[in-house]
This record gives sequence, structure tokens and C-alpha cells, in this order.
Amino acid sequence: MGRTLEDKQQIVEELKQLLGESEMALVLDYCGLSIKELGDLRGRLAAANSVCKVTKNTLMRRAIDGDSTWSHLESLLNGTNAFVLVKGDVGSAVKAVQSFQKDRKKSELKGGLYEGRLLSQNDIKAIGDLPSKEVLIAQIAGAINAVATQLAVGINEVPSGLARALKQHADGEAS
Repeated sequence: MGRTLEDKQQIVEELKQLLGESEMALVLDYCGLSIKELGDLRGRLAAANSVCKVTKNTLMRRAIDGDSTWSHLESLLNGTNAFVLVKGDVGSAVKAVQSFQKDRKKSELKGGLYEGRLLSQNDIKAIGDLPSKEVLIAQIAGAINAVATQLAVGINEVPSGLARALKQHADGEAS
């Protein structure tokens, strides 16, 4: 038995709400995945503050209809799709999907959309290869700390050098 019109409208509204909260959408061909495997993917994505929705392409078309942010997603809406909607750390979500694909070897990432730009598989792979937000913050903090340390050493060297020069001069006069 099919879904009622009210059910479909509710699904479209839920998709619109999720898209409104999302920064990125990935389209994954889920053909051949079991319910257990999709549950595994959803669990991995939950840690990255992302969700995986399996819905008909026609319902997703209705959800993105008239929304310029997500309109380019239309070109990916063919076949059996699962939609990964990323709310938080984009890199963590992409890494979770890539890890899932590596473990399962069944699903194919068709593409994605980020900030209104259509992403190819290579673009998504490049995002997944980036270090995590925490690592980037640590690298920036380390670089700032190194500059401050070099500056402090340089400033400290001026009076130390003057003191050494005065001592050498005094030692030279004493002999």
C-alpha cells in the first residue's frame, strides 16, 4: 500500500526543514545495502551531527523546488538514492561516509552540494582528505605560538647581546 498524500507532504516538509539546517548534502547510491548496513551508516553519521535519509527522488525534488541553494541537486536525482545531510563538521561527515564505503564496498557516492556548488566525487574526496577542525585549530595555535616564541627570543637577545658586548669591552680594558 502506498503512502497517502498527507504522508508525502509531511516527508517533503521534513526534508525542507533538514535542508534548511544543513550545510552540505551528499547523494549516495544505496542499491544493495541492507537495513543493518544503512543503520551502521546512520550511526557513523550521528557522531558527525549528520543524518542519512532514504526517500524517493520525486519527494526530494519537491523539497528543493524553488530553493536556489539546493536546486543544483536536481542533476543527481536518479536511481536509488540516500541523502546525507550534513549539519556540522563537513569533513567528519565525509570521512564517516568514506569509512563506511571502504568497509562495505557496496555503495557509490554520486556527488554532493556545498554552498550552492555541485561537488564531484573528487571534490568530496579532497574534503575528506583535509585534517579535522581540531587538528587545524591546533596547527594554527602552534604557528601563532612559534611566532610569539621567536619574537620573545629576538627581543630578549637585544639586552643580552648588549650585556655581552659591555662585558667583553670591560674585560678588554682590564687586561
